[in-house]
Amino acid sequence: MEGPLIHIHFQERSWIARLAAKKLGAKNGLAIVFFRTIYLHGISKAQLIANKPMLQHEIKHVLQYQEHGGFMFLMKYLFYSIKYGYYQNPFEIEARLAEKDDTVLQRVKLED
Repeated sequence: MEGPLIHIHFQERSWIARLAAKKLGAKNGLAIVFFRTIYLHGISKAQLIANKPMLQHEIKHVLQYQEHGGFMFLMKYLFYSIKYGYYQNPFEIEARLAEKDDTVLQRVKLED
């Protein structure tokens, strides 16, 4: 494990996540990360935690924020999304790989 645990917070019924869900056409719930908070729409914290691949995907985004710095991560994420599209964005590719990587769970503490 690298460094101290990162504390992750959750915001259920988030208007930010609702907007993202509408933009992406997500029908089965959506999670979106800003810094150390996972914003949820159409899915509860308990449901996200029960969905280990999805949880690990979102945790990877939190770790990416930590690695690149908040503002720089957002700028790079936006740049890559414009250049490569959402699914080919290198940050999304990393997050999809993390869906099968249980070690990401060891680096965080999930808060209420």
